[in-house]
Amino acid sequence: MMKQDEISEYKNSVPPPVRRRPDIPVKKKILRLAIHVFAWIGLSILYYVAFSFFFDTPLEYEMKHSTQKLRKEFYALNARYDSLETVINNVIERDKNVFKTLFESSPYDLGGEFEQTSWENYEKLLTKTNKELADEFFDKLSSMEKMANKELYNIAMLEQSVDSLKTKLNYIPSIQPVINNDLTLLTASYGMRMHPFYKTLTSHQGVDFTVSEGSSVFATADGRVKDIITRRTSSGNTIILDHGNGYETTYSNLSKINVRRGQQVRRGDIIAQSGNTGLSLAPHLHYEIVYNGMRIDPIHYFFMELNYQDYQKIIKIAQSGMQSFD
Repeated sequence: MMKQDEISEYKNSVPPPVRRRPDIPVKKKILRLAIHVFAWIGLSILYYVAFSFFFDTPLEYEMKHSTQKLRKEFYALNARYDSLETVINNVIERDKNVFKTLFESSPYDLGGEFEQTSWENYEKLLTKTNKELADEFFDKLSSMEKMANKELYNIAMLEQSVDSLKTKLNYIPSIQPVINNDLTLLTASYGMRMHPFYKTLTSHQGVDFTVSEGSSVFATADGRVKDIITRRTSSGNTIILDHGNGYETTYSNLSKINVRRGQQVRRGDIIAQSGNTGLSLAPHLHYEIVYNGMRIDPIHYFFMELNYQDYQKIIKIAQSGMQSFD
């Protein structure tokens, strides 16, 4: 039999049995691989975000540089706009002051009052109900139908008058004596106006058009040259046309006269050039109409070239009460 020491030595000399590692299922391996992949993707994203936060890519750098440049240009243009607006406002104020000095009245504003009224009417419409709007619409429609019927009657009467007058219409002043498409050249109307030299209210028997010296002056109706005045007078060089039917027209402050006494002229013929002769503040044309020996307001005798809106516009200009030029 083996001794106790031999037994112990034998046990120590025998190697321990090898433990086998259990096999890992395939699903777990795939799951671990997926977790690793997602972990790396997440770390990559975090790295990219962190890198982008502290550092710019070439494209981002170029875009930021372009944005800064545009912002500087915007601020420069905005400052330039503010400067120009200030200059324009100063010019407008100076223009108003010059206008007040020359004509001793405030300049007319054709659009401001209309725009203000339009906005007020629009705001009132917003507060009304659909029923109120419908009632107002039908009321206005009915009123317009009545006005239309009345206008048709007036047109029929005018057509009868035109048929009776026929060729006589050619001898009635009916156009402006100068080219004034935007109507702003009319600077002094018929009536009591401030005299440019005496600074007192005097009767202004015609209308003044501020046209540059040498502008064409047209006959406003067919007629005959009744008189030509070139001697030294307050009205300067003047042409008087006799149109018959009681009408005469006068064109004053002329620089050059293109017709002779007794000559027949047609509406639209260039009879003279405007000037600054006589007692005149600045180059302009003074125009008068006489009917049966009495001077009348010429503003109502531009009907051949003015529609209703233009007529209302020139009436507003005439009512602004400006200083005359002669």
